[in-house]
Amino acid sequence: MAVTTLDPKTALIVIDLQNGILALPTAHPTDEIVKQSIVLLDAFRARKLPVVLVNVAGGAPGRTEQARHSGAFPAGWTDLVPQLNQQPEDHLVTKHTWGAFVGTGLEQHLKGLGVTQVVIVGVATSIGVESTARQAYELGFNVTLATDAMTDLNADTHHNAVTRIFPRLGETGTVGEIVALLGKTGA
Repeated sequence: MAVTTLDPKTALIVIDLQNGILALPTAHPTDEIVKQSIVLLDAFRARKLPVVLVNVAGGAPGRTEQARHSGAFPAGWTDLVPQLNQQPEDHLVTKHTWGAFVGTGLEQHLKGLGVTQVVIVGVATSIGVESTARQAYELGFNVTLATDAMTDLNADTHHNAVTRIFPRLGETGTVGEIVALLGKTGA
């Protein structure tokens, strides 16, 4: 379903736009993803709506069939890219799982602010973005996903998330459509 409305108290969640993640090969140029995310950051900040900046600094325990990073990250790997222009009022979440809600206090923070809807952007579409969207949906938030402000390490998994998973979790739209709705809804 295309994006139709935004609640008056909507938060923006920016997933893993950090040095280490953006250095990986992706399906779409990350410069454009950062640029589109900044458009949303500016729009949310101008309206004094909550902004959450998320980085990842580890992984959940447990065995997987794929090799995982098991050592220390290189210096600067977890640093958010400076273009995000982190502000003192932005809420920073460092996660150790794919999604931004598990073990981070993010649900309590957002609900404490009266947030009922989240707009999610970032990298990787099928990992951090999708996991955060699933968790937000399960926790009762309305979910909107800005599909032109996200990418994945793999074009097929990006396409699957955008076309098959996201419509079951919320609404999708472009950054331009979301900014236009921010202006119309008073959010």
